[in-house]
Amino acid sequence: MYGLTVRWSLTDAPKGTLKALRAYVEDESYAKFAGLEGLRFKTWRAVKGQWFEGSYVFVSTEAREAFQRSFEGVAADSAVSQLIGSPPVTIEPSEVIGVVRGPAGFRSSGRFEHAPHDD
Repeated sequence: MYGLTVRWSLTDAPKGTLKALRAYVEDESYAKFAGLEGLRFKTWRAVKGQWFEGSYVFVSTEAREAFQRSFEGVAADSAVSQLIGSPPVTIEPSEVIGVVRGPAGFRSSGRFEHAPHDD
């Protein structure tokens, strides 16, 4: 499988950025990527005050490379870059060796798993 990681630094991001990123992912980004041709899946990950990233898995090298090329052209002006206030610090292709679905399954959104103090 063909992975791609796009990571932004949150070290200088304004207060409330992670909360804004959660809303953006759930309200806009999720639907956008649900229809992306050649994408197997995408996850959004973050460590508060440190980094935010999108991790993609594509069906082929060609699909990954096409997305990477198109994204690199707009990365600095992307919605996430605007929310954070800076462009990505990493855009890195990789090989995904395997994925396992555990007995608890997948959830599409973490909306109901955040305590108020997480924001």
